[in-house]
Amino acid sequence: MLDTGELRKGLTILVDGELCKIIDYEHNKRGRGTANVRLTLRNLRTGAITERTFMAGVKFEQAFLDRRPVQYLYNDGATYYFMDTETFEQPAVPAEVLGEAVHFLRENDTVELVTYQGEILDVELPPSVVLRVVHTAPGVRGDTAANATKPATLETGLTINVPLFINEGDLVRVDTRTGEYLTRVG
Repeated sequence: MLDTGELRKGLTILVDGELCKIIDYEHNKRGRGTANVRLTLRNLRTGAITERTFMAGVKFEQAFLDRRPVQYLYNDGATYYFMDTETFEQPAVPAEVLGEAVHFLRENDTVELVTYQGEILDVELPPSVVLRVVHTAPGVRGDTAANATKPATLETGLTINVPLFINEGDLVRVDTRTGEYLTRVG
């Protein structure tokens, strides 16, 4: 059990029986009054974000999540199939659980599968991935306004803005948290 003084960002706790990750933590002490703790929580099952305030001294149960490396194999539209690299089991993950991560998955990529008591909660991607540009307008010589960008479609179907010098077939590094272009590779 964790006391309110032991809470910090990134911890996973059980609040009213729901599995929640602490996004933000703020401890308030007012004059003669008792201290309270304001938590911004993300429900790991529904994705909902809520703000809750608790009196100091309230106890929380810490939830320990299991993370294991898995290799992405394929999808059939609604379900994505992975292979555990240690046990060779093939867990199936619904597209709703993956959310925006589907735009960054390529066959044979290794990611982290996050589970709690056998229930699949999430797939954690690396901070950035390298993807191939499959379609973009050609760059026009002399079209060099400062920070000019153009849309480009990547091999996973994701469309991002890239600098004018990027052409079809180029490899680009994309930030998986924001979905933005970082740099050209090779």
